[in-house]
Amino acid sequence: MSLLYIRNDSSEDFTLVSNCFLDKYMPEANGEFVKIYLYLLRAMSDKTSQFSLLSIADTLNCTEKDIERALKYWCKKGIIRLEFDDHKQIAGIVLLPFAASRPETTLQTAVSSEPSKTQPEAAKTSTIMAVKEVEKPQQILTPARIKELKKNEDIIQLLFIAEQYLGKTLSPTETTRLLYFYEELGFSADLIEYLIEYCVSKGSKSIRYIEKVALAWHEGNITTVEAAKQESNTYHRNYFAILKALGISSRNPVDSEIQIMNRWLKEYAFTLDIIVEACNRTITQTGKPSFPYADGILHSWYQKKVLTLDDIVKLDNEHKKTKETSESAGTKAKSPNKFNNFPQREYNFNDLEKQLLNK
Repeated sequence: MSLLYIRNDSSEDFTLVSNCFLDKYMPEANGEFVKIYLYLLRAMSDKTSQFSLLSIADTLNCTEKDIERALKYWCKKGIIRLEFDDHKQIAGIVLLPFAASRPETTLQTAVSSEPSKTQPEAAKTSTIMAVKEVEKPQQILTPARIKELKKNEDIIQLLFIAEQYLGKTLSPTETTRLLYFYEELGFSADLIEYLIEYCVSKGSKSIRYIEKVALAWHEGNITTVEAAKQESNTYHRNYFAILKALGISSRNPVDSEIQIMNRWLKEYAFTLDIIVEACNRTITQTGKPSFPYADGILHSWYQKKVLTLDDIVKLDNEHKKTKETSESAGTKAKSPNKFNNFPQREYNFNDLEKQLLNK
């Protein structure tokens, strides 16, 4: 295979990305997390930009939960710091220096080394930041740590069981992701085993799908197998509530229906009452259960940022007003009927009366 070259013929402005981020942090990170971090860099370069978690989510076509999950990930990696208000809501994001770009020094030597009098103030700030970061140990899954973990008896057994469930030898990426769940997310080996079992039972052996479920459990503070099973049972109850709303009560959902319902519950993050409302409308409009029809309704509501039943009522009212306005305009523009679709004659009745009297 021939080598490739890269040449820059662009004169556009740029957002600078640290090589340390590209070399050290990007390869092991989720693609969505990388995208969100790059967006933060872009926002930093725009001095006049004002944004919120909602505006970031709208720009990147994801949910606020996705944004919060990415921010917490990068915070744990030590390359950003989150600041919170009195209500424990995220109020600020501070981008920090990268660990690999800091001098290899202890806390004591870092404190004792003072910047020279001619050193710029920016450099002084960077030194203070570096000291603060040395105080906080970094949790990075290094090759040495991976090698150490793979000697753990629980991990050895976990990786063996994972290969049995997935039906193949684990790739280095898959192994690293499972170790990430253990080391960074704090999952026990038993919980990871149940995680794999659960995902396989849902018809997916993809490490990306397994990772999404793991992150969702981590976000929901699920730390035990019992809690995970309870969460799974909650989703199962939701499945049957949706089937009941569609008039289906004599069977279990099939895989394709579960995928659609997971999209409604997880990706769209709709509450059950909104989903049931869409199912009710499906039956009213079609007279039969139809997942595609209900999916069309919910996709439309998702695009229109529906969060509550009140939002649906507002959309209904807007649609009704638009329809009434359109019908009113159509009535005014109606074409002439057969009784007045020819030129009308104009008569002067006074002249006609005179003509008749003179005869």
